[in-house]
Amino acid sequence: MTLTDLLTIPLTDNLFRGAIELERTEHGVLPHRLPAWARTQAADPQILKAESQPSGVRLAFRTVATEIELETSRTTINLAGFPLRPDGIIQLVIDGSPAVEDATTDGIAIVIDPATGVPTTTVGPPQTSFFAGLPGESKDVEIWLPHNETIEVRGLRTNAPVEVVASDRRVWVHHGSSISHGSNATHPLGTWPAVASRLAGFELLNLGFGGSALLDQFTARTIRDTPADAISLKLGINLLNTDLMRLRAFGPAVHGFLDTIRDGHPTTPLLVISPIYCGIHENTPGPGAFDLDAIARGEMRFISTGDPAEVAAGKLTLTVIRRELKRIVEERRAQDPNLHHLDGLELYGETDAATHPLPDALHPDAETQRMIGERFAGFAFADGGPLAD
Repeated sequence: MTLTDLLTIPLTDNLFRGAIELERTEHGVLPHRLPAWARTQAADPQILKAESQPSGVRLAFRTVATEIELETSRTTINLAGFPLRPDGIIQLVIDGSPAVEDATTDGIAIVIDPATGVPTTTVGPPQTSFFAGLPGESKDVEIWLPHNETIEVRGLRTNAPVEVVASDRRVWVHHGSSISHGSNATHPLGTWPAVASRLAGFELLNLGFGGSALLDQFTARTIRDTPADAISLKLGINLLNTDLMRLRAFGPAVHGFLDTIRDGHPTTPLLVISPIYCGIHENTPGPGAFDLDAIARGEMRFISTGDPAEVAAGKLTLTVIRRELKRIVEERRAQDPNLHHLDGLELYGETDAATHPLPDALHPDAETQRMIGERFAGFAFADGGPLAD
């Protein structure tokens, strides 16, 4: 069979894993990590961008094909004058092992003027990733989509039929911020939830939304309505760096978020994770901001602009958030023994910051993403762990 003889594989819903919903477009399929009704309620460009970036989303099938062709079209969003985000990576996995990858190119590029908010859009052609020379025996194939770009899947073609096989692995639903989304990871398999899920043998549904882990009820209801064998919530950092709420609102909002999830998952193991160490926010409240001096030097860095004196009036710091999350979980456990707590400093603490500093003062680098995933798997999924079988 030659390249021109490739079979066109229908982009059916069961071909995709790790997505909440598939939007049928003029040219193909756009994976979403929030349902349409939630996207309508969100009405916020930040979360709409984040949920459309398919962190943890992959195509999965069994085949003897030695040639696979995936046609996609990406959308990237950058700020004018700021360092460009790295290209996304499409990663092909065979029988659980990473095999080959392809960087994304072209597509739709949106550049926003930070002073005016006016976007400039350039439309480029779609991309075709061609994977050849694959083993000829029957094999399980996963194609992981980029975690950091919106991706429309336009076509899948192979030189042999494919079979979609339902997974028999337990499902882990995780919600968090940009760190869970995969900021600074270089590959879709390199986000810490992907690392942890693969080590533990779980099916991952990653609801990590960059800049948007804000205790939104539409996110809680999405988790409530989604089948899950284990759930984890990494909460806090976005509430601080957006300066969204004060201490008085924080506690009831966490309770409400947990109550909504428990409406659909009354006994499912649920782990609440407090923020990892971040020096700029430990004892200084938000809002966070770009470090313009560093950006002028070509470096992407963040700062915290709040006044520590305002903590007494209810402003949040990471120290305050960790204390409150621990208290809330301990109080609820009397009636909810399947609710658990993990101090984020166990995943990345002040000592780690000395050896694995946050390159932009806010997000872990690729190596640290992997380290956090390994530590989480060792805590949550090991024998006797809160999310273990």
